[in-house]
Amino acid sequence: MAAELSPWELIVSASFLVKVVMLMLVLASIVSWVMIVQRGLFLNQSRRLFQSFEQNFWSGIDLNELFRDGSARVQQNRMVSGAESVFRAGFREFNRLTKKGSPDPDAVIEGTERAMRVALSREEEKLNANLPFLASVASTSPYIGLFGTVWGIMQSFLGLANVQQATLAVVAPGIAEALIATAMGLFAAIPAVLAFNRYSAQADNLFGSYQTFAEEFSSILHRRVHSK
Repeated sequence: MAAELSPWELIVSASFLVKVVMLMLVLASIVSWVMIVQRGLFLNQSRRLFQSFEQNFWSGIDLNELFRDGSARVQQNRMVSGAESVFRAGFREFNRLTKKGSPDPDAVIEGTERAMRVALSREEEKLNANLPFLASVASTSPYIGLFGTVWGIMQSFLGLANVQQATLAVVAPGIAEALIATAMGLFAAIPAVLAFNRYSAQADNLFGSYQTFAEEFSSILHRRVHSK
């Protein structure tokens, strides 16, 4: 009886639809774990790069030199901080507008801020990449598993119609194999919801830091263009 009620035997003896549900949940769990690891590495590296860039920016380095260094890293296909991407977009547009010859300072700042807003939007997309999938796995996996459980229990009780005497030994295997689908749904959903909550908070905090930097950098450019 113990061998018959082992998890593997229950999965093998499950109905076709329940097996399909289990396969979907296993695939969703594998993909979500890959994304969890990838997002964790990306956000940790993004935070380290931002701290390094911010320290370098406020060290008094010449902005032209900082821009050239960042452009060189981009050409080498090296990862740069999201704040550095915002800086490069704004500084490039600022230089382009100021070289037009006696431009309106307000127009220069407006164009620079517009370029930085576009860069911020792109960085926000990078920070939130794959998070919608984790949210979908977290919210739908329990229901998919529950569907498999309901279907398995329904098939188990329908099979009792052909049994003269219904005993616990007859009913238990069918119910147990059906409940495995719910367990697999929870196994896929719990890590996904924990990772989604954690990474969403980290992405929001990091994006808020990018926005703060953009505002501070805009103030620096504002003082520079009005001092000319």
